[in-house]
Amino acid sequence: MAIIVNLDVVLAQRKLKLKDLSEQVEISMQNLSILKSGKAKAIRFSTLNAICKALQCTPGDLIEYRDDE
Repeated sequence: MAIIVNLDVVLAQRKLKLKDLSEQVEISMQNLSILKSGKAKAIRFSTLNAICKALQCTPGDLIEYRDDE
């Protein structure tokens, strides 16, 4: 897939655990884990907004596009 989720990278840069983020944004660990692993099919803008606010980052820090070629 050409969409890469860098949630694990941003969490490591912030020295945060997935559990801490889950508590801050009130999103289940399971849903964040699916997003972190890149298996998510979609993300709501409200969820993306909450994650960016908690991590003090932009959507571009979390999600990137790479051509499959």
